[in-house]
Amino acid sequence: SLVDRAYNFSRHAHGAQKRVSGEPYFTHVTAVAQNLLDWEMDEATIAAGLLHDTVEDTNVSLDEIKKEFGEEVTFLVNGVTKLGKIKYRGEESQAETMRKMILAMAEDLRVVLIKLADRRHNMQTLKVLPPLKQKRIAQETMEIYSPIAYRLGMQKLSGELEDMAFPYLYPNEYRWLIENVADRYDQREKYLKKLQ
Repeated sequence: SLVDRAYNFSRHAHGAQKRVSGEPYFTHVTAVAQNLLDWEMDEATIAAGLLHDTVEDTNVSLDEIKKEFGEEVTFLVNGVTKLGKIKYRGEESQAETMRKMILAMAEDLRVVLIKLADRRHNMQTLKVLPPLKQKRIAQETMEIYSPIAYRLGMQKLSGELEDMAFPYLYPNEYRWLIENVADRYDQREKYLKKLQ
């Protein structure tokens, strides 16, 4: 199948490449594809999810992707590559403009969904990056990607992205929340069971 071919192609292209965490890079693209599968996306989108970093991070060209996977997958991979070049510099006044620009540039909503799947996994593995980079990525997630997910009707994903960004943006508040909620959580859990 298309997905099977993309899986093998991507695995070969990324080869022994590692993430900052030391994990094989291929674990990232499979996690992105799994997110897309969980969201019940079509085969071309899942294949593009598997291939989304090949042009940017390996020696594979767009022409090779086109030759192996056709126009549709190439279009999606190219769209994600272009979105990856847009960087948010932390100015709240520009956040709305950037959100609109991402949606306009994508041309196909599936490109945005691949980018959201990519961002979700990057947030899940953010702890291995240097603190300044963690904060920049968390801020971009909170101000750009979470609102985009919300506007697309993906409220659960939007909330999840905000929850993952919160500890990096507000570490003191996060610690306070964990300390205070943890103490009362058991009590409330018991109360709810009794009520039930």
